[in-house]
Amino acid sequence: MIQLTRLNGGTFVLNAELIECVEGSGDSSVVHLATNNRYIVRESVDEIAQKVIEYRKKVNSEKKAVNPIQGFERK
Repeated sequence: MIQLTRLNGGTFVLNAELIECVEGSGDSSVVHLATNNRYIVRESVDEIAQKVIEYRKKVNSEKKAVNPIQGFERK
């Protein structure tokens, strides 16, 4: 989840996994979701991309590494 700011100054949290594309539009950006919803926000395209990258880093760092040979017994 990433926090974004509406044009009226209100903040909301958006599921970053649903973002399909982000379009820059002057001093705002339009975030298009896989659900066909759109949000117009104050953040730039670069700011949103950076927030998504940070979110993904956090999510992936919390995953436990998989040991591919765990439980394997040589016969």
